[in-house]
Amino acid sequence: MLSKLSILLVSHITLVAVAQDLSFIYNGFKSSANLSLDGVASFTSSGLLMLTNGTKVEQGHAFYPNPVTFKNSSNSSAFSFSTSFVFGIVSEFRNLAGHGLAFVIAPTRGLPGSLPSQYLGLFNETNNGKDTNHVFAVELDTAVGREFNDINNNHVGFDINGLRSVKSTPAGYYGDQGGKFTNLTLISGKPMQVWVDYDGIRKQINATLAPVHVDKPTRPLLSLDYDLSPILSDTSYLGFSSASGPVETLQCILGWSFKMKGQAQALEISQLPKLPRMGPKKASKLLTIGIPVISVILVIVAASGVVYFIRRKRKFAEEVENWELDYGPHRFKYKDLYIATKGFREKELIGFGGFGRVYKGVLPKSKVEIAVKRVSHESRQGMKEFVAEVVSIGRLRHRNLVSLLGYCRRKGELLLVYDYMPNGSLDKYLHDQPKTTLTWNQRFRVIKGVASGLLYLHEEWEQVVIHRDVKASNVLLDGELNGRLGDFSLARLYNHGTDPQTTRIAGTVGYLAPEHARTGKATTRTDIYAFGAFLLEVACGRRPVDANQDTILVDWVFSHWLRGAVLDAKDPNLGTDYVAEEVELVLKLGLVCSHSEPEARPSMRQVAQILEGDNPLPEISSFAISASDVTLRNREGFSDLVLSYPSSVNKAFSYTSSIADAQLSGGR
Repeated sequence: MLSKLSILLVSHITLVAVAQDLSFIYNGFKSSANLSLDGVASFTSSGLLMLTNGTKVEQGHAFYPNPVTFKNSSNSSAFSFSTSFVFGIVSEFRNLAGHGLAFVIAPTRGLPGSLPSQYLGLFNETNNGKDTNHVFAVELDTAVGREFNDINNNHVGFDINGLRSVKSTPAGYYGDQGGKFTNLTLISGKPMQVWVDYDGIRKQINATLAPVHVDKPTRPLLSLDYDLSPILSDTSYLGFSSASGPVETLQCILGWSFKMKGQAQALEISQLPKLPRMGPKKASKLLTIGIPVISVILVIVAASGVVYFIRRKRKFAEEVENWELDYGPHRFKYKDLYIATKGFREKELIGFGGFGRVYKGVLPKSKVEIAVKRVSHESRQGMKEFVAEVVSIGRLRHRNLVSLLGYCRRKGELLLVYDYMPNGSLDKYLHDQPKTTLTWNQRFRVIKGVASGLLYLHEEWEQVVIHRDVKASNVLLDGELNGRLGDFSLARLYNHGTDPQTTRIAGTVGYLAPEHARTGKATTRTDIYAFGAFLLEVACGRRPVDANQDTILVDWVFSHWLRGAVLDAKDPNLGTDYVAEEVELVLKLGLVCSHSEPEARPSMRQVAQILEGDNPLPEISSFAISASDVTLRNREGFSDLVLSYPSSVNKAFSYTSSIADAQLSGGR
């Protein structure tokens, strides 16, 4: 028994020693290669390590299977290490790719809970950026993640515990003669080599990139003075992570070398496998010679099945014009959407959005849950401009926006494809005796989330986006009841520093700003007016306009404020479990955002800061709210006014805006 224990002890000591001086090299990857794979990662017969396989919105990981000792104890310094690998990214399109890949050191193998697309299979919405991750990565990113402040869609970056890179730079290399910088395109479909070196004495990280036919440049592409000792766990796993998005892309590793406490062994470039091609292949000579025979066979087969194919073609026919090829990555096949929604069965119907019906679906290949809206594509704009705008909005990426994944045109309809939100729209939790009542904490989190999303639309994206239909029914809840603003069917875009040109009234009664009803011009301030109505709706559990009770919500809340009892306007379903200061803040902020003069309303940045407690609420006494006469019960024609929208929308808002402005005094 003692002998066995001695053997185990010696084996353990040997394993630790090996881990501390670990060295390995893969000049290509055989199916028996000693690596741990998960997700869609796989080995090919030619010796490639395929992190992704061309499917959309997937992720793949490949890790050295054994834990590696990076330091002697939690308080000691991390050892020096060096690694080199050859990679290639092959895209279905010349200038678009479905996200990149990363070399990663992490405390766990496989990165459980990670997400694809912009998260690169490394993190998710809840853990991204947390110090408890203990993750170091070198990202080779081919898409812009605005929420991560990415510099462009072709860069190399150092990531510490999150995807907001500590330091990043455009992809390229410095030549040894004269130090001239040469750009490299990560999605060129050509193999490139990366060297990552960490000096544990100088606490410095270097990353170098070059084509495979170029020796390692003496000047690194990216250099950072940073101590990895607090970041890396005593023992960690090292490997690669990659993820795909809406574009079919292959992320491949051709060879990999690593050494602890020394320089990684040079890869044998001539022994590495070749990268695959995507797209149509050239016809072989055999196929060219056999075309006449094949043609005869095809004619016979086609003749026997002509009726079937004609019917099938009509069933899944789509409209495609030459100019639409520019938007290829955002276009879905009608057949895929038809299968995903089980033929648009009524059983799959989950709601009615602006201008259309919304169906739940599951994409047949990737198994991703989606929501598909079928709308008429009769538009005052040309279809080309409309689809261009759909594609632009489809590039919006924010945790509090419902992502528009793409579109499909067929006959007399346009199909818009969105992320699926399992908990539906917010309004069903507020009105008509909801089965589930949201707590105040949940409501307040939704409010702050929608504010963050609107701030992104107004100020943080490359163009200004006016939503034009902010309301509770357009706020959807994900699996964790986070609020996401959706339905961009009325949205309009314009460049920062210019004036919007929209002159057509659009929106919903109760959320429309008075000046929009008068002029038809939508601005960021009209969105803020709608957001004010939304704030009151969430806090009070009432619709902005109630025809049955002849009540306008902003007037009703204002009447409570005048009496010094604004908290009495809160939703009675909240019971006693709420934070009075937060409820009062939301109610007063809703009144402030409902100012009849657009210039007097706060910006979305100010609104977000007020909600986070970083800015005080302005004195309500400085605001004029069009609500001095709060009793609407005696006004004739109220119900007719609501029912006449939109044909009488100007009349409706001349009616609403005619309520005299009242100067509010503070301290209520």
